[in-house]
Amino acid sequence: MLLLGQSGSGKSDLALRLIAMGARLVADDRCEIFFDGNTLRARAPRSIAGVMEIRGLGIVGVPCASEARIALVVRIADAVERMPELRAYESPSALAVPEHLRLPEIAIDAFAASAAAKILAAVAAFEKQLFHKDIPV
Repeated sequence: MLLLGQSGSGKSDLALRLIAMGARLVADDRCEIFFDGNTLRARAPRSIAGVMEIRGLGIVGVPCASEARIALVVRIADAVERMPELRAYESPSALAVPEHLRLPEIAIDAFAASAAAKILAAVAAFEKQLFHKDIPV
């Protein structure tokens, strides 16, 4: 997943929780996003590959993947809707991603205790098309 948010919004903290649940870091702070013709992918710039800023610890070496397919875009938000409409990520125009390959985008409060679990649930739900929009609540 691609985590997007302002500085200090909790991206690295959330990434640490995802890593503890089995995710692999590609890049911290910024990444190079590219379209390979079939998927949107990310890799770390050489200058920051294999390191992560952990607030309160500093810059720390961490195991990381050289690149990865992006399956979900997660925007860090202070306020999150209870039942949001499904949204698609608007990739930079330079990538020229076809409409049918646009990625789902969700909003998450990075500091919520359940944030990492919600992201993993969203990845599974989008991959298996498990969203039910017509069930009354």
